[in-house]
Amino acid sequence: MSIKDVATTPFDDQKPGTAGLRKPVSRFQTPHYLENFVQAVFDSVPSLKGGRLVVGGDGRYFNDQAADTILRMAAANGVEQVIIGCQALLSTPAAAHLIAQESAAGGFLLTASHNPGGPDGDFGIKFNIAGGGQAPAELTDRIHTRSREIRQYHISDQTCPGFAEIGESRLEDMMIRVVDPVAEHVNLMARCFDFDAIRDWLHNKPRRFVFDAMHAVTGPYAREIFVHQLGLSEDVVRNGQPKPDFNGSHPDPNPHDAHAFLEAFQALPEGEIGAASDGDGDRNMILGRQNGRALVVSPCDSLAVIAANHHCIPALADGLKGVARSMPTSRALDRVAQELGIPCHETPTGWRFFASLLDGGYIRLCGEESFGTSSDHVREKDGLWAVLAWLQILASRDMTVAELLDEHWSRFGRDYFARHDFNLSIEQGQAVMERLSTLVEAGEYRDCPVDRFDYTDPVSGHRVEAQGYRLFTDNGRAVFRLSGTGTRGATLRIYLEQHMPAQEDCRQDMVTVLEPMRALASEAAQLEALTGKPRADQVI
Repeated sequence: MSIKDVATTPFDDQKPGTAGLRKPVSRFQTPHYLENFVQAVFDSVPSLKGGRLVVGGDGRYFNDQAADTILRMAAANGVEQVIIGCQALLSTPAAAHLIAQESAAGGFLLTASHNPGGPDGDFGIKFNIAGGGQAPAELTDRIHTRSREIRQYHISDQTCPGFAEIGESRLEDMMIRVVDPVAEHVNLMARCFDFDAIRDWLHNKPRRFVFDAMHAVTGPYAREIFVHQLGLSEDVVRNGQPKPDFNGSHPDPNPHDAHAFLEAFQALPEGEIGAASDGDGDRNMILGRQNGRALVVSPCDSLAVIAANHHCIPALADGLKGVARSMPTSRALDRVAQELGIPCHETPTGWRFFASLLDGGYIRLCGEESFGTSSDHVREKDGLWAVLAWLQILASRDMTVAELLDEHWSRFGRDYFARHDFNLSIEQGQAVMERLSTLVEAGEYRDCPVDRFDYTDPVSGHRVEAQGYRLFTDNGRAVFRLSGTGTRGATLRIYLEQHMPAQEDCRQDMVTVLEPMRALASEAAQLEALTGKPRADQVI
C-alpha cells in the first residue's frame, strides 16, 4: 500500500452548479484544485467506500489527467472497483446507463458539456448518484460545505495502470475495469427503437440523413449506430473523430454555434433530416427542409412532437403517464399533455429535477429548451436518443420533418419561441434580477402579471426558490433567469414565447411574431439602462 495523505487548504469557488463544477482548464490545473473537489465528494458519499464507481468523460483537454487522478484517489479512498470507458471516454447518457446497469454507487463525469475545450477552454466534473441521475441539491450542498473545510486528501502514489485498452487491472486493492464506452449504450438504443424499420425507411433514399458529431464524444456512438447498425455510408457521420479541443469549435448543437453544419446541410440537395449533438452527447439539434431551405426544429417543438407521436416509439408505445419540461421551455408540451389527458410538470432548469420525477414514476418523457430531450431509459438527457426518436417517428409516419411540424401546428397551434442571451458582468446580471424582483412585489407590469418561479419536488419534498421571473400576456410569456453553465461573468437569458392558435397562420416569421414580447420584456427589465445593451449578444 502506498497511500498518501496530502495536506491542502480549501478553495472558495467550488460550489457545484446545476451540472457540476465548471471552470477554465487553467483553474483545474491549479495544484490541489481537482483533488480537493474529488475528496469532498468521497467524504460526502460514504457508499463509495467498498462500492463501485463509474468514470468517463467527453475527451476534452485535461480529461486523461483528471481520470488518472480520480482513479488514484478512488484507490486511496477504499473504492472496490472502478469501471471506466476506454481512453476515459463515456458520453453523459452512456455513463448514466452504466451507473445504473452496474449498480454503482455513483460516477464522475468529466465534461463541461457544450462549453469550448482545449488548453484555453473549459473543463468540468460532476458526480452522478446511484441510478445514474444528477446529484440532488442536498448532496451538492454537502459537497460544497465539505470543500470549504477540507484540510487533506488521500491519493495513491502508485502509477495508474492506464485505461487505453479494454481489460482488467488493479491499483492498490482496487480493481479497474476498462470497458467499451459505446457497446452497452448502443444495445440500449436497439431495445428502445425498431432499428429494422428505421433502416428500411432510410435506405429508400440513402442520402436523406446526415449527422454532425462536432468532433465530440458522440462520433463513435453515431458511427456504430448509423453506419454499422443501420447500414448507412461512412460520410453520413461528419466530424466523427473526438478531439480535445473539438477542432477549435464550440460544441453546442444550436443554429449559432453549429452554423457550419447548417450551411453544409443546406448545400446537400438530398438532405431531408439532419441532426447534431454536443460535447458530451446529451443535447441534440434536428434539421429539416422547407421550400428548399434548412429548417431548424425548435427544441420545444421537438419535445412536443415526440410526445404527440410517442406511440410510434416501441419503448413508449404503451403510454406516457406524465411528461415534464423545464420552466423556461415553451408550453407546446403542455398542449399535447392536455389532449393526452396526462400531467405536464414544470420544473426548474437542471436535469436532476427530471431525474427525481422519473425515479418517482411521475413521468416518462422530458426535455428543456437548451436542446435536451430524453425518456425514462436513463436519468440524463440523451442526444442520440432524441435523434433516433425523430427517425422512428418519420419512418412510422413516412413524412418529412416539415410535414410533421405542419401537421403538429395545425392540431395544437404553434408556440413561437426564442432565447435571447446577454453576456454581462455579474453586477449587471444582479441589477436586472433586482429590478425584476421589484416587479414581483408589485405583482404586475403594465397590467401583465409578473411572478417568481419557486418549486417543490413532489417526490422528495425539497423546495428551491427564485428559479427565474416570468411576465405573462394573454398568449405569451417572457422568462428571465441567470444561467449557471458558464465559467466567466454572467449570462442573462430571456426566453420569449408567443402562442399562435391552430386556425391562424403558423408559418409567420419568428422575429416578427416575437418582437412585441421582446420589446415588452426589455422595457420591463430596464435592460438598456442597466446593461447598456439594447439587443441580445446571441439569439437562439
